[in-house]
Amino acid sequence: MAILVTGGAGFIGSHTCVELLNAGEEIVVMDNFYNSNSMALDGIRKITGKDFKFYEADMLDIAAVDRIFAENDIEQVIHFAGYKCVPESVSKPLMYYSNNLRGTFNILETMKKYGCTKFVFSSSATVYGIPETVPVKEDFPLSAINPYGSTKLIIENLCREMYNADKAWTMILLRYFNPVGAHSSGLIGEDPNGIPNNLMPIVLDKAAGKRDKLEVAGDDYPTPDGSCVRDYIHVVDLAKGHVAAVKRARALDGGCPAYNLGTGKGYSVKEILDTFERVNGIDLGYTIGARRPGDAATTYSDPSLAEKELGWKAELGIEDMCRDAWNFRKMREAQTAKV
Repeated sequence: MAILVTGGAGFIGSHTCVELLNAGEEIVVMDNFYNSNSMALDGIRKITGKDFKFYEADMLDIAAVDRIFAENDIEQVIHFAGYKCVPESVSKPLMYYSNNLRGTFNILETMKKYGCTKFVFSSSATVYGIPETVPVKEDFPLSAINPYGSTKLIIENLCREMYNADKAWTMILLRYFNPVGAHSSGLIGEDPNGIPNNLMPIVLDKAAGKRDKLEVAGDDYPTPDGSCVRDYIHVVDLAKGHVAAVKRARALDGGCPAYNLGTGKGYSVKEILDTFERVNGIDLGYTIGARRPGDAATTYSDPSLAEKELGWKAELGIEDMCRDAWNFRKMREAQTAKV
């Protein structure tokens, strides 16, 4: 019995593969390397000392998805695969809807065909839109303010409707906040293809001399230092949350619960940058720019339900996030220089 990890060579997927293997699980990984690369697979094997089956496949290719299920005894699916760049989703909504929805339909239809009814979905805090209050709880109103978020919300709704139609399904929705960091080994981390849009890859580019300017988007928000506050979570903690979700899915005889995976604490953008400078001995030389339209001043989670029902709690702090992220980037830069 194996767990299929779609998008398993990506940032969160690769770290989850490590934690699954360390927990004694058998995994099958599929990825099309759209926003990842095969170096992550080598890193997973080196960290764990374990091997696994890998398929270079696109979830839009339903024949390829079917072959994976036909050749393996898949017990559960953790679904990471999908496009995830918010600005790109705004400029290319059709591409996002087509890929993220059609691909997920293919996964779920194939699961149903083979009698695999346990599904862990990589959702996002974007399904809360811009919350009116914090901390954000799972029973808050759901909405989407961009096409990326809309695809997450549509898939969540589909999961709930599938469970309502057939109580054999166990579908766990994991709503992430802001994953950062890397594995402490430095062998896997956030390594996006193309131009990064999340805070930490941009910081890493500036620290590595690959970016001339690093600008904080506004310092006049009603927060302690004027910059936006977000719930940053170490990717290893997030990965361990998926292992907890897998165990929870096994214990449940049907259901479609949603869980926030966050720290329950807000860190400001300036706090992240200042901590990065301090723990890594680097002057980022960042400047202050204008606010970005639509940015909420403060957003952070209430993760107490995940602690109660999954037995999971984030353990790593902001210093670990900043130190591990830079350690990975240094190792990747050195590795690339040798090629």
